[in-house]
Amino acid sequence: MTDKKEVIHTHIWHEESEDDNPFAAKRCYCSGYDVYGDLLGKISWFEYIFLLYTLEPPTPEQSRLLEGIAIILANPGPRDHSVRAAMLGGVGGSHGAASLIAALSVGAGQLGGAREVLLAMEYWQQCGCVLEKWVNIITTPPKPSRVDVWPEMEHTPGFDPHGASCPTPVKQSLNHLSTLSPKGNLSWLENNQTELEKHTDMPLALTGVIAAAFIDLDLLPAQGEMLYLLLRLPGAGAHALEQRDFGWRKYPFFRDGITLTDDPNTNPPS
Repeated sequence: MTDKKEVIHTHIWHEESEDDNPFAAKRCYCSGYDVYGDLLGKISWFEYIFLLYTLEPPTPEQSRLLEGIAIILANPGPRDHSVRAAMLGGVGGSHGAASLIAALSVGAGQLGGAREVLLAMEYWQQCGCVLEKWVNIITTPPKPSRVDVWPEMEHTPGFDPHGASCPTPVKQSLNHLSTLSPKGNLSWLENNQTELEKHTDMPLALTGVIAAAFIDLDLLPAQGEMLYLLLRLPGAGAHALEQRDFGWRKYPFFRDGITLTDDPNTNPPS
């Protein structure tokens, strides 16, 4: 008989064991780079995230673009449903992990969520910077190729079916990111935003801007979906902690507040 060693199959990570402990790592390599010996203190968080997902170091332009995306997404704000879910967890006394899981679950969908970003990126892959292709896919959206847990889309991904006009932060985000990628899809989107909105009869949404930005980073749709989920968690966590400290009486979405007519704290049993 021969002993069989378990092999972990990954192109992302490699470890060398300590001489006196095979269960502890002496060196950790990410895509061939010694993380604690070569990268630590020499690259930014955004450069490291890019390396993790693509296995290639980013160019300075890609690093700045990813940093801009991360700042835009860091806190969607309490109007966002995923942040609201985290706030509900916090105000209800849930542990941190439960609040973040709530944010991930609610923020994963097809209306302002990560799945919409994935679908919008697939549209970019099919249409590129060709207006005629966009008009065709808007008027005749593709049907799902297989049965999935997601229902069929009811609007063009990347646009807001409930919006009256394109919000100022969305326009500001598009303008800033397009300056970081002057020859890419973002610039084309900024130049053709009005025309696309005319054909969709919807204003551009932030998911559409982020999808174009991820395409400019040469990310795959599945990678964009994952990063969109990840990069929105800081704000969800911060709001959850704040609401936990405030308590339910100061929760901002009770229309007229809550008044207990028989509060046991004010009328203790005799």
